[in-house]
Amino acid sequence: MCIRDRSDISKKLDNAESPFAFSLPLLFCPLLILGWIYGGIMLIFAPIFGYVIISIIDLFIGENKKEQILNSENINNYKIILFAWPFIQFFLLFGSLIVICFFDHLSVFEAIVLMLVQGMISGAVGITFAHELMHQKTKFERFLSDLLMGMALYGHFRTEHVHVHHRFVGTEKDAVTARYNESFYTFFLRVIPECFKSAWKVETSRLLTKNKSIFNLSNPFYVYLSLALFFSLLSFLIGGFWAVCLFLIQALVAVLHLEVVNYIEHYGLSRQKIDDEKYEPTKPFHSWNANHAASNLLLINLQKHSDHHARPNKTYPLLSAYDQNSAPQLPFGYPIMVVLSLIPFLWRKVMNPKVLEWREQFYPQIKVWDKLN
Repeated sequence: MCIRDRSDISKKLDNAESPFAFSLPLLFCPLLILGWIYGGIMLIFAPIFGYVIISIIDLFIGENKKEQILNSENINNYKIILFAWPFIQFFLLFGSLIVICFFDHLSVFEAIVLMLVQGMISGAVGITFAHELMHQKTKFERFLSDLLMGMALYGHFRTEHVHVHHRFVGTEKDAVTARYNESFYTFFLRVIPECFKSAWKVETSRLLTKNKSIFNLSNPFYVYLSLALFFSLLSFLIGGFWAVCLFLIQALVAVLHLEVVNYIEHYGLSRQKIDDEKYEPTKPFHSWNANHAASNLLLINLQKHSDHHARPNKTYPLLSAYDQNSAPQLPFGYPIMVVLSLIPFLWRKVMNPKVLEWREQFYPQIKVWDKLN
């Protein structure tokens, strides 16, 4: 069942995380700028914060399962960081390129490391925020999402995620549901082309259903392509092909961060077929969850993934935690799980037994599992 605080509403409001708490990603800004100025060891301060410090805090503080109850005015305060981040990321990304191309204090190696770190920020923060924005109702919020995805050259993710993943999660029709025993590297090489093809198929099908050409200007691929070209051209204007190469490095790392999170979120979990055409409804136990406090602040509750799939438009501060009786739980927050996923034998050692436990807990009647798992 969903974990709920039974105390009175005023106490819940007092205990709710403030909008300021979810501003934790802003700490990446001064850490990256230190790298701009000094280079060297300063370049790794941002990943140390995101992966090491946050994980240590998670291990010491543990889980935070309290529920947010907010009025509409409070909710608007939580959107400030979402609306600001596309412009902050633009400054960080192209500021990094300007520092590299117009100043000579960073070596080629340091320049590459700087863009790797920028890619981590674009993926771990930028795409996480883009994911939140693409599920909202206003065109403005969806456009901000497109801006962030455009900086990662991965705009089609919005179509694929909203119209394919949420509909077909846990089935063979969803590319980003990681199969049991599949390594992240196999998953990544499979997902990159499949996601693009499925997004293109969705948008062309929608246009043809309306008797419109696939080249109709309402096709969002025009937006995706235009933003990718704009950011690539801007990179070229800053520093020629060298800057474009650095921009591409950043985009690749950002997409890698996105897909490694996709890999983690549903690894080995599957929905059962009702008949040849239909699957059982998506339930809380079809997503992995982590209620760790610090990493949920950094990732604006992305780890409370079951509630997100239950209510995709539910804004991030309102997402609820589920207990282990209702949804499977990851042993660590995403930062540690990301590292484990990059080492296949460790990942399988940790997660394969958990998948088998999940099968026994939620589908004890099934003895033979299909090819999805």
